[in-house]
Amino acid sequence: MDRETVDRTFTPAALAALSFFPIDAGDLSLVSLAENVTFRVKDRRDGGAYVLRLHRPGYHTLDELVSERAWIRALARAGIEVPGAVSARDGRDYVPVTIPATGEQRFAGMARWTEGRLLSEVLAETTDNAVVEDYFGQLGALTASMHNQASAWRPPPGFKRHALDSDGLMGDAPHWGPFWEHQSLSAGERSLLLETRDRMHERLAQLSRDPSVYSLIHADMHPGNILIDGDRLTVIDFDDAGFGWHQYDIAVVLTYWQTKPNAAEIERAFLDGYRAVRPLPDDAPTSIPMFRLIRWMASIGWFHQRPELKRPAVFEERKAWVIEQCAALQRG
Repeated sequence: MDRETVDRTFTPAALAALSFFPIDAGDLSLVSLAENVTFRVKDRRDGGAYVLRLHRPGYHTLDELVSERAWIRALARAGIEVPGAVSARDGRDYVPVTIPATGEQRFAGMARWTEGRLLSEVLAETTDNAVVEDYFGQLGALTASMHNQASAWRPPPGFKRHALDSDGLMGDAPHWGPFWEHQSLSAGERSLLLETRDRMHERLAQLSRDPSVYSLIHADMHPGNILIDGDRLTVIDFDDAGFGWHQYDIAVVLTYWQTKPNAAEIERAFLDGYRAVRPLPDDAPTSIPMFRLIRWMASIGWFHQRPELKRPAVFEERKAWVIEQCAALQRG
């Protein structure tokens, strides 16, 4: 869908949603079309900028979206930089809107605009390994701070988010889709993934779910979801946040950068930053590599659920790595 079509399809719903929020909406511009449709809007009164997001249908219920906001506010109270949530005039976190062109219904939510650049973009522009490792050290400390908050926090009554547990990650109906059914897989590869899935499910089922190691996690904590503005790192995009193991959060960060020439130094910097704030789980040396594999297996499911997307070269690299790792496990 090109930008003009996106504007024509979703802008009327965005304008309708804005009438519910306590701003005098001025300039409205499309920021991105991914799982959600995101707009930037300015308040005519003071020039303040806001994000308006039309959430994709079918992924989260209203209760799950409201619960996401509850955690984001709790993180903010704990001193962690997150987007500032904005409620509608009547106090609701989200309002329902209809997309006129398609008839589908979405929930619209608003937050204050966060200044900065994506950390992934900043990292891509530097050739100084010391700078990269320093950022990963900061990211490790930030991840640990979020785990500290989540381990100690007790969600309010009625709180609902998905579970990235043994079933949610490696069950018969995993949260991000049946990765073993992706159309690009051969019969042999599909069989290999199913065998590995069963093995991973068994290992996950044996892990502790004590709040010290299993709590709310961001679940997509890579540099593309971190904004940097001076010394401030802000965590964005809590769409995938749910209950899961802290090691999964750690593996998400490290997996996205595991092919870099200085991957070992990046991992060391991240883990050192993490340990400066919070101890690593005792089984981290063995569980983090397992969660790396689980992450990329799950990502194949993500692509399987979105056949309209062209598979980028990085997908083929991920799939090849997953098949290689699964085959190594099978060989034992």
